[in-house]
Amino acid sequence: MTGILSRVVALAAATSASLALAQAPAPAPATVKCTDCGVVQSVNFVEVKGQSSGIGMVAGGVLGGVLGHQIGSGRGNTVATIAGAAGGAYVGNEVEKKKNTKGQWNVVIKMDSGQQRTFVYTNQPTVHGGDRVKLIDGGRRLALVAS
Repeated sequence: MTGILSRVVALAAATSASLALAQAPAPAPATVKCTDCGVVQSVNFVEVKGQSSGIGMVAGGVLGGVLGHQIGSGRGNTVATIAGAAGGAYVGNEVEKKKNTKGQWNVVIKMDSGQQRTFVYTNQPTVHGGDRVKLIDGGRRLALVAS
């Protein structure tokens, strides 16, 4: 009888040990800190005014002067030529600046480190404010990250 009793006690001890192991909480997964991750704060389209090289001003001035010279005679002709050249130079300069205006997308991201960074893209990004992203290629591209 002692043999049966010792087997029952051993079985009970093994069962309670296996239940204790089964009920023990699993260890928490190690938290991996992403140094290239953050949350998009804003996505804005911005127009950057173009620069003038002076070509538009010169071309406009010449064209305005030629057109102004067609008006009147004598002193009136001289005044019209000067006015046409000045007006043409101004218009030519503004046309050139408008032609050189570029659009860009500014994406502001608050990094997990607390730092705020702004990235500039020529094409509209696929991310929106509040999206969690990871920087790829130093921020040249952004990838959505599951929250």
